[in-house]
Amino acid sequence: MIDKIFPLLQLSDSNFPSGAFSHSFGLETYIQEGVITDKETFSKALTVYIRKQLAFTDGLANRLAFEALTLEEWDEFHNLDHLLFASSLAEETRLGNQRIGERMAKLCYELYPSSLLKRYLESIKAKKAHGHSAMVYALVAYHLEIDKRIMIETYLFATVSSLVQNAVRGIPLGQTDGQRLLVELQPLLKEIVELIFHLTKEELGAISPGLEVAQMRHERLHVRLFMS
Repeated sequence: MIDKIFPLLQLSDSNFPSGAFSHSFGLETYIQEGVITDKETFSKALTVYIRKQLAFTDGLANRLAFEALTLEEWDEFHNLDHLLFASSLAEETRLGNQRIGERMAKLCYELYPSSLLKRYLESIKAKKAHGHSAMVYALVAYHLEIDKRIMIETYLFATVSSLVQNAVRGIPLGQTDGQRLLVELQPLLKEIVELIFHLTKEELGAISPGLEVAQMRHERLHVRLFMS
């Protein structure tokens, strides 16, 4: 099992060139408005993001996509891709997820090629699919026969780690504080993993309106470090 986890660890590395380092997914709006100013205020905002966006959208989609692949339901996999795209109301966030997903799909196909990943890439190129990191993670994990729970845990941690690294640059936040925060959030991530296993497809996309508004307002900021 250990050797199978290595690819997910590679995808989780902050140096993996998926483009996630260019996106704050609305958190930069809170930084500029003075809502996020330090480790404590960022932790509160990130907790909301984890409990809402990460649990009910990205994390849930990651689980459902893996289950669709397990059941060989490719149409359902495609449907989830479309639901993810449509449920993101903020244009920057919607396009940001699309760019990251497509970039990850291309890189992963070069590193860990599979017929399903090739099929997903072809669908994206043909504009029959949009692309999302949650879907790519599921494809890689399924191809490498990685346990579903381990996949979800890794995906959640990778997403949070990327946002923390972006906060180090954006707030700015000290590197040590960033690492402390990743340790402090681990119990919450374990809780969210359990929640994801009890959610249904009907709950996909049930996120915080405040976060959506912050994501929409980001495109109107005068000075930006991030694309979303």
